[in-house]
Amino acid sequence: MEAERKQRQVRGRGAGHDNAPADARVYTIDELAAATGVPSRTVRHYQWVGALPAPVRKGRIALYREEHLQRLRLIAQLQDRGLHLRAIRDALRQAAHRRLSLEEWLGIGEQLRQPWSEETPLVLTEAELRQRLGDRPPGFVATLVRAGLLRRHGDRLAPAYLVRSPGLLDIGLKLHEAGLDIETGAEAAALVRRSMRRAAVKLVRHFAKRSGRGFARSRSAADVGAALTALRPLGAEAVRLVFAQEIERALRAAMEKGAIPTPQRRTS
Repeated sequence: MEAERKQRQVRGRGAGHDNAPADARVYTIDELAAATGVPSRTVRHYQWVGALPAPVRKGRIALYREEHLQRLRLIAQLQDRGLHLRAIRDALRQAAHRRLSLEEWLGIGEQLRQPWSEETPLVLTEAELRQRLGDRPPGFVATLVRAGLLRRHGDRLAPAYLVRSPGLLDIGLKLHEAGLDIETGAEAAALVRRSMRRAAVKLVRHFAKRSGRGFARSRSAADVGAALTALRPLGAEAVRLVFAQEIERALRAAMEKGAIPTPQRRTS
């Protein structure tokens, strides 16, 4: 009882700390957990990653205020929207620095999460897959599975296949008809993907660095949204054109060095 009385006294003294109103409610970590439903260990984790402000300390007792309770409720709401904790931390920091309101930051986040491709995966039955493939040699489906263009989905009684990228599957089929085998095409796709992944990371860093100085000029939510909206289709078209130019250059250089054999005239 004496310990509880002292703790109440500490909380009472803490209520006036930092110009807080004399009747401001303060909470121990266990009381905060009970009020919000957030376990104490989770509260400490939020503090550790910077999503929750540090409490006021009175001796060995950590005291939390109404702002901590409201912040925990806000974090829960943002997690319900699908944001990860570090993204929530960044959003709250942006709001605290008054560079963007929380609503503006969340709007930009929605823009960033929009897909750059309208392609959606398909699940095909065995009959549907056969119809899509047409007349192919035995073992062709297994080759597509090994190449990652198909994934078996279902069971023996109702076999089906997951097509993660219908567009890439169709490209692979057309190249196969033109004489490029699936394994060679899959290896080429992997090479392109690795290079594009590195380029994409560098491009995002470049645009972030130029934010306010050539990208989203005023750094407002409206400008960032407009830049992303324009970049989505135009960026993809620019990549297609640049790749076409570079593959032409590489092919010419390879032919000049004799790395690609030129067609020989047939002698009668």
